[in-house]
Amino acid sequence: MNFKRASLLALAAASLFAGIAHAQVKIGVTVSATGPAASLGIPERNTFGLLPKEIGGKKVEYIVLDDASDSTTAVKNTRKLITEDKVDAIVGSTVTPNSLAMVDVVAESSTPMISMAASARIIEPMDAKRAWVFKTPQNDSLMAEAIAEHMSRNKVKTVAFIGFADAYGESWAQEFTKVAGPRQIKMVAQERFARTDTSVTGQVLKIMASNADAVLIAGSGTPSALPAKALKERGFKGKVYQTHGIANPDFLRVCGKDCEGTLLPAGPLLVAEQLPDSNPVKKPAMAYKTAYEKTFGGQVSTFGGHAWDAGLLLERAIPEALKKAQPGTPEFRKALRDALEQTRELPVSHGIVTMSPTDHLGMDNRARVMVQIADGKWKLLGQ
Repeated sequence: MNFKRASLLALAAASLFAGIAHAQVKIGVTVSATGPAASLGIPERNTFGLLPKEIGGKKVEYIVLDDASDSTTAVKNTRKLITEDKVDAIVGSTVTPNSLAMVDVVAESSTPMISMAASARIIEPMDAKRAWVFKTPQNDSLMAEAIAEHMSRNKVKTVAFIGFADAYGESWAQEFTKVAGPRQIKMVAQERFARTDTSVTGQVLKIMASNADAVLIAGSGTPSALPAKALKERGFKGKVYQTHGIANPDFLRVCGKDCEGTLLPAGPLLVAEQLPDSNPVKKPAMAYKTAYEKTFGGQVSTFGGHAWDAGLLLERAIPEALKKAQPGTPEFRKALRDALEQTRELPVSHGIVTMSPTDHLGMDNRARVMVQIADGKWKLLGQ
């Protein structure tokens, strides 16, 4: 009798612990909340506090770590989240080098990952490893095309390029070269700078000597203000273009008047209030903008929007994955990956997402607008 009772108690305990193990969905997050990319990572970190705590009848826990804008730390965080915290999915990192470094880790463990960094190289070319990786920011290729189109319409024939001396800058140089050539836009100078540099005088002097009609600065966050300020100081009179990597309030604050007139492609979220009501992205963009500014004050950042959009993807995918498996299992991670890949016509703050086995971004031209900095604010340009 005692043995039978003990057996029943053991069975009950086992059932209880099994229930606890699968009681919630765990999402591991690594963001660059400190370091050179902090102006991007902080609004992302804040945004995870706004995401739903229950999806599909399951509680959702977001475990958020800071990788300090360092790729080695991003990898370390990813391993910890997967091996120790047993997360069902990874979101991160903020910047391209970190995200690229994380791909091998998530693929080894068959854990779906949603990157918040821009480079198309994170998800292309599709292979067995990248099959586990998705992303929310617009590909640099999509945005490079927008810049080249604007240059062509405005008679820009020669361009000088200065970009980060890392994967972000290199990817932008490659993508812009691809779209500039067919439009007879010639790149007459190429320079690089580090995210932590305090001077780019030498690079800017070479750019000035090229007599280019325009300069394209391929950087992100506040470090991108450095070459812009140096160009202004040296009296550059041509057009200055930046990438969507500067689309946050901190860049405006740091660059100030030196960036008046700067042109850039951006996600619709940056100018959500200026979008026509007919734009299908306006409603989801305004929903995030309202939620963020109500909670944190200030002005919404497009980078926080990438975290919000990752949340929307998970909110759509988790209920589908739960139909096939329970959280905390390899089967659930696989089902979640499959559900993300099957996302169709999902309105998010930066566009409309339709994934496929060969496209783990799923955005089209509805995910971009051209913007100009005017009177210290973002101004939507006519398309």
